[in-house]
Amino acid sequence: MEVEIRVEPGRQEPKIVILAGAESEELSRLADSLAELALGPVQVNRGEERLLLPQGEFLRFYADGKGVSGQTAEEVYTVRLRLYELEERLEPSRFVRISNSEIINLDRVTSVDLSLSGSICMTLDGAVKAYVSRRYMKKIKEVLNKGRRSRGERG
Repeated sequence: MEVEIRVEPGRQEPKIVILAGAESEELSRLADSLAELALGPVQVNRGEERLLLPQGEFLRFYADGKGVSGQTAEEVYTVRLRLYELEERLEPSRFVRISNSEIINLDRVTSVDLSLSGSICMTLDGAVKAYVSRRYMKKIKEVLNKGRRSRGERG
C-alpha cells in the first residue's frame, strides 16, 4: 500500500481519498475505521457516494424512520451510525441531544422560543425547527443558561 500526505495551506479539515483499482472488503473496513475517528468528520452517504463532512457543517442529526439523517444547510445525507453512536463522537460543547430522535448543533441555533406551555422550539440556520422533548427540557435549559452566563462574563 502506498501512503501519501499533501499539505494544503488554508485547508481546515483533513481530506482522505482512497484510490484503488477495485472495491474490496478491506477498503470498506479502512474507510469505516477512518470515518470513526473521534471528533473527526462524519461519514455520510449521498446515494452510492461516501463523503466525510466536517462536524460544523451539520445543523442536526435525526432519526427518520429508515435510519439516521444528517442535515446541513444545503442537503440531507444518510448516516450509517445510530444516534447514540453519533452522540459519543460529536463535539460535546457543540452538539446536544434534544430528544430521543434528534441531536442539534448549538452553534447553528438562530433563535429559541420558550412558550407559555413550557415547550422549547429552536430555530436553526435555514429556518429548520427543532423541538425539545420534555425528557430533555432540564438539560437544555441548563445548557442555555450556561451559554448566557459565559457570554455575559466575556462582555
